[in-house]
Amino acid sequence: MNRILVAEFVGLDYAGLNAINLRIVIRGAGDLASGIAKRLYSCGFRPVMTELPCPKSVRRTVCFSTAALEGEVTVEGVRARLVDFPGDGHDDYIPVVLDVPDRPFDFSGFDVIVDARMMKDLRRDAFPDAFLRIGIGPGFVAGEDCDAVVETNRGISLGRVIWSGAAEKDTGIPGVVGGKGAERVLRAPAEGFVRGFHKIGDLVEEGEIVAEVRGEPVRSPFRGVLRGLVSERCHVGFGEKIGDVDPRTDVDCSLISDKARAIGGGVLEAVLSSFGWRAEKIEKIKGKGQKC
Repeated sequence: MNRILVAEFVGLDYAGLNAINLRIVIRGAGDLASGIAKRLYSCGFRPVMTELPCPKSVRRTVCFSTAALEGEVTVEGVRARLVDFPGDGHDDYIPVVLDVPDRPFDFSGFDVIVDARMMKDLRRDAFPDAFLRIGIGPGFVAGEDCDAVVETNRGISLGRVIWSGAAEKDTGIPGVVGGKGAERVLRAPAEGFVRGFHKIGDLVEEGEIVAEVRGEPVRSPFRGVLRGLVSERCHVGFGEKIGDVDPRTDVDCSLISDKARAIGGGVLEAVLSSFGWRAEKIEKIKGKGQKC
């Protein structure tokens, strides 16, 4: 949906929508967060993303978090850049800003905040105040600590927007892909830094060493494509997820996953429908008189 259609949806003319400057920030820049950012960006919104200095994203080829390590990354034609602060005038890229304890990100002034850090059932900090607060996956309760939750578990409800209540609980079991579930996940055999012997996208054989941690080998559990592997710059703990092998040998590791796209669609629905159903808050936004 382009900006003109969005304007028609919320009852504003195109010039009025350009005067809104709907500011959206996404907490986290992993694969699911990147699917959300890509969907919003493609629909005319210009989100900002926050990330840690050394993100442990596995599917780095489709994660805007890679910008935190490399300075810049392009995913499906959309560029993201590491910046000190978001500022204005970033129509041609998605700003990625570090959010660290000694220099926390300033969420004030943002209209929509999406928490896509996937902390699941772990205790989280308070949700920053905003016009619309969207939680991604388990651990959030719509109507209590946020306004809406988007379902992340695979199945018929994937991507569903929940306006009252919580998402399904974290099962702790990876989704089945090509008949493989938990066995497709590569885990660290020791604490330390990962040394990779293959690139993401390489075809690997069953038993082949794809990486090592402190000299301990990490072997492929079956023949497939190495779909993800954490950066060698990041320290990992024993048993931590560090990679992913996909049994489908024709998988394209440069494309955002179907799951991330569905969740991105859910966030887009939440943003657009919120403005459509809450006319009184549209008036509040219109009163800002800012540029979109």
